[in-house]
Amino acid sequence: MNPYANEEIMWQRLKDLQREAEQSRLIAHERLPSLVQLAERLWLLAGLAMRRAPRWSPPRVVHADRDDASKVA
Repeated sequence: MNPYANEEIMWQRLKDLQREAEQSRLIAHERLPSLVQLAERLWLLAGLAMRRAPRWSPPRVVHADRDDASKVA
């Protein structure tokens, strides 16, 4: 048996792993712009879906004279 055969097979496997890693990195890099566009759309939709502040209304005024008069009667 050739003592260098295992080293040659391991070297080929290492090159294959490096090639797969580079391909997956390139694929991820190609998908990045579409993910950025998706994130921008989600950010816009989230902004549109946010609740608006409630409209301002004047505070109710409670007259102390009326309350005291109803208690006495």
